[in-house]
Amino acid sequence: MTTLTTADYRRAEQLLPHNAARLVPGAKIRPNREDGTDRFWYRVDTAQGRRFVLVDPAAGDRKAAFDHDRLAAALSSASGTAVEGAHLPFTSISRSGDTVEFTAFDTRWRYVPDDDRCIRIDAPDQAAIHERPSPDGQWVAFVRDHDIWVRSADHTEEFALTDDGEKYFDYGSNLDVALSRTMLRNAGVTAPPMLAWSPDSRRLITHRIDQRHLREQVLVESTPRDGGPPVAHSFRYAMPQDEQHAGARFVVLDVTRRSVVWEATGPSYIGHLSPFARGWVWWSHDGAALYFLRQPRYARSLGLYRLDPDTGAVDLLVDEHGTTRVEPAQLIFDRPMVRVLSTGEVLWYSQRDGWGHLYLYPALPRPGSASTDEPTRITTGAWAVRRILHVDEDNRTVLFLTSGLVPGEPYARQLCTVGLDGTGFTNHNDDAFDHEVVAAPSGAYFLDTASAVDTPPRTVVRDAAGATVVELERPDTALLVAAGWTPPERFSAKAADGVTDIHGTLWRPHGFDPSRRYPLVDSAYPGPQIMRATAGFSNPHFVSPEALAALGFAVVTMDGRGTPGRSKAFHDASYGNLGNAGFIEDHVAAIHQLADRHPWIDLDRVGIAGVSGGGFATVRAMLTHPDLYKVGVALCGNHDIRHYLALWADTYLGEGTAEQWADVANPNLAANLTGRLLLVHGELDDNVLPYQTLNLVDALIDADKDFDLLIVPGVEHSFMGRGHYVTRRTWDHLVRHLLGTQPPEGYAMQPFPAGAEHLAEQLG
Repeated sequence: MTTLTTADYRRAEQLLPHNAARLVPGAKIRPNREDGTDRFWYRVDTAQGRRFVLVDPAAGDRKAAFDHDRLAAALSSASGTAVEGAHLPFTSISRSGDTVEFTAFDTRWRYVPDDDRCIRIDAPDQAAIHERPSPDGQWVAFVRDHDIWVRSADHTEEFALTDDGEKYFDYGSNLDVALSRTMLRNAGVTAPPMLAWSPDSRRLITHRIDQRHLREQVLVESTPRDGGPPVAHSFRYAMPQDEQHAGARFVVLDVTRRSVVWEATGPSYIGHLSPFARGWVWWSHDGAALYFLRQPRYARSLGLYRLDPDTGAVDLLVDEHGTTRVEPAQLIFDRPMVRVLSTGEVLWYSQRDGWGHLYLYPALPRPGSASTDEPTRITTGAWAVRRILHVDEDNRTVLFLTSGLVPGEPYARQLCTVGLDGTGFTNHNDDAFDHEVVAAPSGAYFLDTASAVDTPPRTVVRDAAGATVVELERPDTALLVAAGWTPPERFSAKAADGVTDIHGTLWRPHGFDPSRRYPLVDSAYPGPQIMRATAGFSNPHFVSPEALAALGFAVVTMDGRGTPGRSKAFHDASYGNLGNAGFIEDHVAAIHQLADRHPWIDLDRVGIAGVSGGGFATVRAMLTHPDLYKVGVALCGNHDIRHYLALWADTYLGEGTAEQWADVANPNLAANLTGRLLLVHGELDDNVLPYQTLNLVDALIDADKDFDLLIVPGVEHSFMGRGHYVTRRTWDHLVRHLLGTQPPEGYAMQPFPAGAEHLAEQLG
């Protein structure tokens, strides 16, 4: 029996997403805009170091944001610490003209190229992740003791705008279950306030959330970092069949008058996540009105409302109902595709025709009931609008992304324009790539990153007509190839119904030899709120396919029926059918078809691994298809959806029948286990409670089944701080029981990126 070596694991580790990014520098560009302009800078991290690039689209210019070596020399001289130009000790900058400011060595610095000096400055404090600066930069809003406070940027004033907040009935917070408190605590940051400033910086809108009557949960931190005794952490957590759910009421706070205007309609159902976090609340451009989206529980309707910030009066503008959920975007946490134009017209996304298209509602003549006029249909066809990028009101056009226009690849996004009257549809792309696009604030330019699963991204700046203005990055795969990488392959197969086409990606094992037979791992996430097998180059999931391929596995990802990104019917296949785990039988059917095409796939050695909903799917696959799935790793799986976040079942199951509720519980099938299963959970997981895994453990013990269990102290749903250990244990389990060999003894993987800076970057 061949034993994998430390070198094998090290090669695989270098292909984990956070490491592989340095092997394809420039593949991911995050533009940072200069205030009031379309200029922006971005950072590129490479194996050799870090560089900052400045782009001026109007000039068609791309250059270094500063002389890295000269700045390093100046900083070395000023700080007394040696600094290299390729390894500058900061990750972000701010610019004014040629002057660059940054924070290094716990000090704020200003570098002026003309003087070639770095100067320590007493600059105003940068707004932290837990603060919200006003548009004019004069005020900063934050939460203190459950109330909204503001302070002046120069710290000469500080005062409260509310004074009656209390725990679980507070202002500017998110729901307890919306963003892991454990993750924030481990990263050393405080949650950002949920609010939006008016354009003139005079007022802000927030909400008061009532969680007082929600179910309380308690997690015990067994080994606190300070070495003290166990600590109990309590929080509020509504489950699907609970009667009590959180409510929220909007309130407009005037900073100059210190006045309060409440939403006149009173508290409403809020669900899982603050509407501020979802982009569901925004001011009109002139600050004279506020707009927000609202859904009732079960999400079978969606309304657009206008709030008068002077009186609190609320008017319903557009109202849509359906027999299943009505969504403002294809993916549940995407920004809603709703825009209120300066004319009062409403650009509205709807799946009413079975796909996902744009409609234009006329302006209402006066406040009152929702529009009853038929909207103008703007887009049409057997494809879906994916994102509104920019609305040009002067020329009456809208720039947007679609999917479904590339034959045979329903998930590739394409950049298109159409008139608001439905004429002049134009696809700006003449390729089959997946396009990720960011529009400039003015709409005059946009950043277009094009890639495929086998082709690294090429990023250019285009003008509003689609013409290339300047190319930014065109990375190659030379370093990836040197690390053993071979391009993955897109595939299509028939679903279990024998009719529906499904799509996915296949990775061949490194050092592939067609005369051999290889085990296969299904790296699974079943939705139904997001897609797993996207069409672009990046595949940043926890169970990394490329790393597993480096260890000698064939790996597959796919989207069965019931996942988004395509037609409404394709997505609705999961509605009321959550126990099917994103149609695992479609995965089974596709794997058999792949084995027919590729005799080197060993159907006697098929495994599955996944996180969260993928953990549920892993166990469900092993319990319902034990003849195929012999080995599995289920990480923080929500194994009984009856006891999971209410959002999941409310949105994709509805009220549910007794049979449907029984079908969403993996413990009910525990007696079916025959394969080798590893269960992993963080003890402080406040998203999927660790009791989900322990309930399954209890059922497996009752059924007298063997399994492996790893409970990770001190971590939450993403295993922050311990992700490297969990990944190594996942590999070890698959290597032993699926590859049939031994992992290297004593291999220690490097910790994954973590901490406040990493979290802030992930949150944008």
